[in-house]
Amino acid sequence: MRVLVVSAPLVGHVFPLVPLAVAVRDAGHEVLLATGGGGLAAADAGLSVRDVAPGFDFGRIALRVFPRHPLIARAEMAGTADTRGAGLLFGALNDRLIDPVVTLATEWRPDLVLHEPFAVAGAVAAARLGVPAVRQENSLFDGRDLVRATTARLGSALRRHGLTELPPPAAAIAVAPPSVARQDGWPMRYESYVGGGELPDWLRQPGERPRILVTRSTVTGPGDRGPMPAVVAAAAEVDAEIVLVRPDERSARSLPGNVRVVDWIPLDVALPVSAALVHHGGAGSAFGALAAGLPQLATTGPGDRRHNAELVARRGAGLALRPRDITARALTHLLTDERLRTAAVQVSREIAAMPPPADLVARLAALV
Repeated sequence: MRVLVVSAPLVGHVFPLVPLAVAVRDAGHEVLLATGGGGLAAADAGLSVRDVAPGFDFGRIALRVFPRHPLIARAEMAGTADTRGAGLLFGALNDRLIDPVVTLATEWRPDLVLHEPFAVAGAVAAARLGVPAVRQENSLFDGRDLVRATTARLGSALRRHGLTELPPPAAAIAVAPPSVARQDGWPMRYESYVGGGELPDWLRQPGERPRILVTRSTVTGPGDRGPMPAVVAAAAEVDAEIVLVRPDERSARSLPGNVRVVDWIPLDVALPVSAALVHHGGAGSAFGALAAGLPQLATTGPGDRRHNAELVARRGAGLALRPRDITARALTHLLTDERLRTAAVQVSREIAAMPPPADLVARLAALV
């Protein structure tokens, strides 16, 4: 079986697709990943990768799209646009991706196309070739809503390839734990490739004090510095070891004595020996803390960040705060509230009970 995996050219979109792609490859099938930008780093996982978005610049797309839709742009920055803002951005992106993905698929002739919701170019290619398309979720949204938002403005691109609408997928793969978010499809345990980086020895085991890991987004927008500045400002009053992962230059200046700095690290190894995670509200970070059974503080920011943070808080597994509301008291609450830890552990067990990616390979092959 030959499987073409298609993702938007962003690290946070590509890396969650890698574990299943690797499982398919390890089962003896051929896999080719079509993406671009930061997603090309998935080649480090040993996958064959093709760049279908040379020169990709997400900021340039936003600057072209949002000025024509100021009300949606304002809501997107506040995190209240639901899928409208993402539909504009990723609709414009897929309008650019569809032709090169279809060309690649026509040349490579896959038996099945696996795509994430914001890469409907993969579904278009599958329809052109008459092969099954499978949607793999990689967020805490319902992928059906994301696909509808993305394809809403792609009418001319679809007609260009002989389609009046996007056919439904042959199957879908749901990764969200049901107690946090509902998704349609075969359940699969959320896993994500974490990229390179070395883990220092001192991060492989618990410290003398509770450890809080603080991360930031791989994609930042105007005025968005995430939670790090507020955490640094409050750190001296918190009885914890605080570790900033990949801080920007400004956040790494004049640090209190209980704050340390590391570069890119394998978070899946560092999280289980930590006490809590503070992050920007991205889906990958939220999933990482939930899988590890750690309380998390997720900031409510642009895009999907408010949605993700509020889902986690509603489940009781963490806190949803604006960056400016992060205080020493909030961080201490994150560490000491046993109700947060209990809920996080419950979700962790829920995720662990879901089938691992390798268990879905036979179901994918049966579609062909």
